Amino acid sequence: MNRLGNTEPALSQAPTILAIESSCDDTSASIVQNGRVLSNVTAGQKVHAEYGGVVPEHASRAHQRNIVPTVAVALKRAEITAEEIDAVAFTRGPGLIGSLMVGVSFAKAFALARDLPLIEVDHMQAHVLAHFAEDPKPVFPFLCLVVSGGHTQLVVVKSALEHEIIGKTIDDAAGEAFDKTGKMLGLEYPAGPRIDRLAKEGKPELRFARPKMDGLDFSFSGLKTSVLYTLRKEIAREENYLQENLADICASVQTAIVDTLVHKVKLAVAQTGIKQIAVAGGVAANSGLRAALNREAGKNDWTVYVPRIEYCTDNAAMIGVTATFKYREGLFVGQEVAPAARF
Repeated sequence: MNRLGNTEPALSQAPTILAIESSCDDTSASIVQNGRVLSNVTAGQKVHAEYGGVVPEHASRAHQRNIVPTVAVALKRAEITAEEIDAVAFTRGPGLIGSLMVGVSFAKAFALARDLPLIEVDHMQAHVLAHFAEDPKPVFPFLCLVVSGGHTQLVVVKSALEHEIIGKTIDDAAGEAFDKTGKMLGLEYPAGPRIDRLAKEGKPELRFARPKMDGLDFSFSGLKTSVLYTLRKEIAREENYLQENLADICASVQTAIVDTLVHKVKLAVAQTGIKQIAVAGGVAANSGLRAALNREAGKNDWTVYVPRIEYCTDNAAMIGVTATFKYREGLFVGQEVAPAARF
């Protein structure tokens, strides 16, 4: 029997899934049919730029305004009607609880109205499986560096649904380090892409602190402190120091973050013997990180996989692709499911 008391329908052999992503400040909807992305629509939120970071209350209210039209556009672009949907997938967590609440509530209502199964998805697992949204796809097992605003992890991906975290940040994430150092530099939020662009014009002549840690865990709090103290010292000596050296500072910040990430990947390869390296999350869009990993690949016989930028940032396609794997295993949840800030 299903949740409405009717006989369970036979599962589709080629499911068409409506996927919802609302973990932070992007409202995204996607239609994924048998693992193939038919549409992937994202509505951003510009309101946060003036605050230098995401304001949770503004984010959740924007999700409420955006979710219905975003889903409508996703259905239209995929040339799929609501009646053709076989299941509804959603990000359950981790994320901002108010933002998650909007996506989860919409998914539950859509599924309840049409008596469809629900699939919960871990946001971080979805970032890893974004590599299966298009070719070329990595072969299991592979090593995945997940780098975003809220997380930095090294994951051994043994199969689609079996992931082992072997390294993680003990304080700040790489994306957070980009954004917070960018704020010190007076750059508009999100600062990561702006630092990337400016770094191309500068030289990494400043030596900012790298974490001195054994093992595979990460730490970026010391880097932020190093940038802060350097700026205070140099600005005290020269009032226009920041304006005159901005590109070099950005290049130095980016080099410090990228060096740290690549160093840990090299340690993970040595420890696991896995030479298939995937990169996921918003920071995977960083050109310095991509170039550094490709250089290491050439020297060490690695194969590196990086999704299109559309699939690096928060998006619903990765939720739908992950949900397809879970659909095939019959991993559904009931209407009692609730969002989880930490999943």
